[in-house]
Amino acid sequence: MPDAAMPDDGPVARIIVPREADVGGIPVRRVLPSIELARVGPFIFLDHMGPATLDPGVALDVRPHPHIGLSTLTWLFDGAIMHRDSLGEVQRIEPGEVNWMTAGHGIVHSERTPPDLRGNGSRMHGLQFWVALPDGSEEIAPSFAHHAAHELPAIDSGAIRMILVAGEAFGKRSPVPVHSRLHLVDVQASPGDEIPLPLDHPERAVYVAEGEIEIGRHRIPAGRLAQLRESPVRSLTALTPARLVLIGGDPLASDRIVWWNFCARTRERLESAKQAWEDDRFPQVPGETELIPLPRR
Repeated sequence: MPDAAMPDDGPVARIIVPREADVGGIPVRRVLPSIELARVGPFIFLDHMGPATLDPGVALDVRPHPHIGLSTLTWLFDGAIMHRDSLGEVQRIEPGEVNWMTAGHGIVHSERTPPDLRGNGSRMHGLQFWVALPDGSEEIAPSFAHHAAHELPAIDSGAIRMILVAGEAFGKRSPVPVHSRLHLVDVQASPGDEIPLPLDHPERAVYVAEGEIEIGRHRIPAGRLAQLRESPVRSLTALTPARLVLIGGDPLASDRIVWWNFCARTRERLESAKQAWEDDRFPQVPGETELIPLPRR
């Protein structure tokens, strides 16, 4: 099913169908960027990892690789990942926790199955986001922050479980140190639940990880992203047990070039990052000797 533009009389502007890919041995759906939709607010990348069951001896192994000009956010539904980066940070992440890494002028990190899960097999299911740094902040110093589940605000919406992962929505603010106006809300709902939508930001979307929802007259199944129009629609409906994320933010002030793991405003900055990785001028991840080579494309 190709991406589809919707009639202009409803709240859904477009439904995005992800591309299938493989990252470090885990099947993923590449949701953003797509041919039809490059970004939602500052969100320039969204991967849906799994769900996958890793056999004993099989592991997620994303070797050290670089980033510039963006922040990364990992949000797990199942499993665990060990993060290591060139700042010397070593942090295990589990469901309900946030790893927020800001690349700024350049950082290198790896993502692997933790050692205690490698021998017995494990599950892996979650989302990974890249958020473009705003104009004037692309070259800030790299940083890393981890937030435990109890630090993230719950949003009161009856029996619906809603967690504000990052940004601001519904009068709440997450402690995750974002650099622009945005929202990322995790939702778990039952059939028939009316799920409120944040109206704080002009660019918004809904990604359905599990189940099926309805927005206006549009049914959105699992594995689809619905780009929303700037309309007064205030809620969507869960048609089945559903897990979804609400994302949005203010549009970027200028365009971005996204190539491989790099995000830049100019072709010259992108080329300089490519050459720096080729010349081994990025910082190293302590204890790691492998690298992902620069793609030849």
